[in-house]
Amino acid sequence: MNTVTHQPVATDRYSTPAIALHWLIAALIICGFYIGWIMTDIPGFTPTKLRYFSWHKWIGVTVFALAVIRVLWRTTHRAPPLDSATPLWQKAAAHLVHGLLYLLMLAIPLSGYFYSSASGIQVVYLGIVPLPTFIGPDQALKATLRTVHVLLNYTLLALVVMHVAAALKHQFVDRDGLLARMIPFLK
Repeated sequence: MNTVTHQPVATDRYSTPAIALHWLIAALIICGFYIGWIMTDIPGFTPTKLRYFSWHKWIGVTVFALAVIRVLWRTTHRAPPLDSATPLWQKAAAHLVHGLLYLLMLAIPLSGYFYSSASGIQVVYLGIVPLPTFIGPDQALKATLRTVHVLLNYTLLALVVMHVAAALKHQFVDRDGLLARMIPFLK
């Protein structure tokens, strides 16, 4: 079997702001997920647990704001097209996963924000800026929103694993240069 290696041209790359937003949001999501994982295993109500909850919320608010910027950027700057040799089902899967990732980058912080509000705890961004509370304390809603927040996070984790696996497949199996669209130093 003869595999053709494609090299992307400069126009096939994402713009610098899109790349920066991608990697900054990815790093923040990883940190937020890790802190969320750790903080929920800390027993009781300790100063460390409270600090982790604050950091987790601040990361969530930041991800939400950056995701809004990213969506706005994306609506005014098209993504580079996929190689014409890419099978139609892969193109459809890529568009679906990207759409779901964008949706989750907005929905997860919102579900956490509303969960905090339903818990009766106001989110104070960076410990300085109190954010408005749209819903009051509600134990039933709190339980539902916690479940939604957790399920959305695990859905995001699964999609990120698929996203990374697909990118690695393109890089090391297909050797089509797709990963270079988002990692500028790759050739």
